[in-house]
Amino acid sequence: MMYLYAARNFSTLVGLASPEPLANMYDAKYFRATWVLTALDAGFWTAMKIKRKWVRDIASVVFSLFYLISAERADEKVRKVRGMLTIDHLRVSWNKGTTPYLRAAQNLMRPRFTRWPPRAIRIPRPSTSDYKDPVSGWLYYDGPISDLEHINKMILDIPGGGFVAMDPRCNDDKLFAWAGKTGLPVLSLDYKKAPEYPYPYALNECFDVYTTIIRTKGRCIGMSGRETTKVVVTGDSAGGNLATAMTLMVIESATTNRRPSLVQAELPVPDGLVLLYPGLDMNIGNWMSDEQMSLVEDRRMRVTNKDYLRQKSRQYDDIARTPHQSDDEDEDPLSSLPSAKSSNQFDGVDQNGLRSPQPGYSHAPPQTWAKSQPSSPVSRRDRKSLSHQPEPMATRLAMSSMISYFNDRVLTPEMMRAMIILYIGHHNRPDFSQDYLLSPILAPDILLQKFPKTYFLTGERDPLVDDTVIFAGRLRRVKQAFHSQQTSQGMSGLADITDFDEKDAAELVLIPGISHGFTQFPNLYPPAWKLIDRCAIWAVDLLNAAETRDKQRLSRRHHYRVESSGDEDRGLEINMTRARGRTVSDEAKLKSETPPEDDADDDGAGTKLNGNSKRRRTNGRNGLGQKSKSIVKLASSDDLLGRRMQGLADSLAGAHDED
Repeated sequence: MMYLYAARNFSTLVGLASPEPLANMYDAKYFRATWVLTALDAGFWTAMKIKRKWVRDIASVVFSLFYLISAERADEKVRKVRGMLTIDHLRVSWNKGTTPYLRAAQNLMRPRFTRWPPRAIRIPRPSTSDYKDPVSGWLYYDGPISDLEHINKMILDIPGGGFVAMDPRCNDDKLFAWAGKTGLPVLSLDYKKAPEYPYPYALNECFDVYTTIIRTKGRCIGMSGRETTKVVVTGDSAGGNLATAMTLMVIESATTNRRPSLVQAELPVPDGLVLLYPGLDMNIGNWMSDEQMSLVEDRRMRVTNKDYLRQKSRQYDDIARTPHQSDDEDEDPLSSLPSAKSSNQFDGVDQNGLRSPQPGYSHAPPQTWAKSQPSSPVSRRDRKSLSHQPEPMATRLAMSSMISYFNDRVLTPEMMRAMIILYIGHHNRPDFSQDYLLSPILAPDILLQKFPKTYFLTGERDPLVDDTVIFAGRLRRVKQAFHSQQTSQGMSGLADITDFDEKDAAELVLIPGISHGFTQFPNLYPPAWKLIDRCAIWAVDLLNAAETRDKQRLSRRHHYRVESSGDEDRGLEINMTRARGRTVSDEAKLKSETPPEDDADDDGAGTKLNGNSKRRRTNGRNGLGQKSKSIVKLASSDDLLGRRMQGLADSLAGAHDED
């Protein structure tokens, strides 16, 4: 049997061929991993009707081995099932890592990162929550629980799974690695899944857990509670959506009293986010809008995105086989759009400053019939003719990543459609153009101003890559406009505002040749281990940066109090001096007001403090100058859209050049 298989699949085994024509779209290692995943999906779906669990588990492995040999049949089986997906199919596919035989294989192949197993934990709800049942989770920490009393940092992980499947144990590889590499506790939430608990139940669970951690100062997981806990929030896929929406809820609760029933006092925002291939737009569309394209056409990113934009604008010419335009023809399609919008960006905020979402950044913005001007299109054409003439676009037509990779081997439009329907629920009718907690890509600018630094990691072939690029671009643009607004209002003297750095708000890393979910199967795709380690480094950097900011803030506050007492309030200085030196009476102190001042100068402290006081009043008066550096850097050496659109165009035109 083995020889027969080797003879029939020799070219595939040595890497010269593939059972799937789309193999050239992916990295060779990633495609081989998806090949195994396809066989596993086909095998588990074939055996899912078997009643007895132990027989079903064995049959799933046997069928999967068969589909590994017959890869074409596996592809056919998977295509048929995905055409009529149900919640059972999604859960069987995404929860297969928890079956006994696959889990045993993963444990054998996984490096040993920790000596301690994960602990099941239940987090109580805050007293102000509408819900009373605790939230389940798993705590990954390489040490006894008693050691947590000496730690005040943690990672809060929200796993993905399309809102319908996958508990934290499906992410053991990633979570064990993070716990072992960082030495920090990693709390991964086992939030309730749709459709039994539709939107926004899981989001409220995440928000309640974060509130409990902050309110108890970590005592809910075993910390001492003497210091405020520093938290970095991570999320992948659907978990990235929940992590982003939860952060927006935290910022919103501190901005207005819109959610008085959820919080009693202002909640600090997380110290940072690490988002892996997040799904941030539930309004799936076919084409990118002008607003979306303007985010990647920013002048500061022009060198990085040159090939990306060139291929984006040439997609029609490639498909139609028409001569290419010159490189400079589309050089300046929206060069004035960012500056024009940034100047008026904060004028359209309502009194509450929140319900001002940005539907233009959704993939399918709604039609604004009430604001349309029928006279405008007529004025652009000959008044003697009644024929319709299309309005010219500010940018070239660009296909969204969801449609570009509609036949992705991991995440397909059928799967997206199924999980969105299940997540929303049967009785909910959300506004896809307004609800930014459902689609965080629509978040209003006033919330994005306060959004913490975020690291993004995604594959350039991911159907959700546009969500990541657009949201990162919005963070960069909003925070740059906020910086400009502070400067224009005469607040340029704030502390650290002159140190505006594009890396301090968000960083985006695009991995060429791979698609969705690569951290879920590092044993099949070994390069994912390095990417998991990179995320751990990011989390530690965010926590260390937060600790440094706190120390600097406390130091500035201490010096400010001392300096202001010596420079502005003489009486306060006298009282403080008396408190330090108990031998001087109040009357003697009042009569000798000038000599103590001279003594302070003789010690050198008075001159130094006064100098610092002058400099402090010049550089900062409040906390608005806390590192508002916020420009996204697309830190990928390979172009994203160039690869995508060239592959699509060549396939449609009949070309078979290797990507």
